[in-house]
Amino acid sequence: MWGEALRRGAVIITKDEDFVLIGRARDEISTPTVVWIRIRNCSRKALLEAILPILPTVVAMVEAGEKLIEVR
Repeated sequence: MWGEALRRGAVIITKDEDFVLIGRARDEISTPTVVWIRIRNCSRKALLEAILPILPTVVAMVEAGEKLIEVR
């Protein structure tokens, strides 16, 4: 997944801290943007209700070149 995200210029969206740790262990050039969802286990509806209002901000951060974006 990591290499594929780099090849495509894609963003990894995950609740898994492992992707954050991998990113910290690599140089910034070989690191795709990771959006780390730090919201507890919840229903799909609750997750969407939490994320949709801040999605424009997250997109702006991605476009600004942020490599790690934490969503709480």
